[in-house]
Amino acid sequence: MLDFKTCDEARRERNPVYDGRFFTAVTTTGIYCRPICPAQPLSRNVRFYLSAAAAERDGFRPCFRCRPETAPFSPAWNGTRTTVGRALKLIDAGALDDGSVEQLAGKLGVGVRHLSRLFQAHLGTSPTAVARTRRLQRAKRLLDSTGLSMTEIAARSGFSSIRSFNATFVEVYGRPPSAVRVGRKRAPFRQRDGRAIGAG
Repeated sequence: MLDFKTCDEARRERNPVYDGRFFTAVTTTGIYCRPICPAQPLSRNVRFYLSAAAAERDGFRPCFRCRPETAPFSPAWNGTRTTVGRALKLIDAGALDDGSVEQLAGKLGVGVRHLSRLFQAHLGTSPTAVARTRRLQRAKRLLDSTGLSMTEIAARSGFSSIRSFNATFVEVYGRPPSAVRVGRKRAPFRQRDGRAIGAG
């Protein structure tokens, strides 16, 4: 365990070298923080712990400003890829087709802002954008491989309405889904030598 003086100097200087190596618990507020937290309690009101679990065992709550659960070497920090992977599986299962990002974050045990940061860091986009792309991919597969009506495809793909389905399709592909299906049906079959059959 680092001595009190070293920890106290590190947290007052907000030294990033110590981030994840110890946590500061504040007796007057009942919260615990990372050494880099902007909060600067008096030295006589702090205790130091080697882990977030130890601080929580003694009844302290995590700080909402510095989010100690995301400190280096914490389970959340080590498992950010795992969290994103779990989120993607839930999105594939329709979590954002009939639910919100807030509900998705709740299922994962993280905050909405933290989830958005993880998606930006690992995928370069947002959960809602990923969900939209997945819906479009499902719809495109159904358009190419089934004779389902547009209304059925929209519903099976996770769109809230046929109007939303059409608008999103036009925005991404530059044409309505019906045009994509018509184009597929009219495309000529080609023999091995490349000659078209049924064209025109």
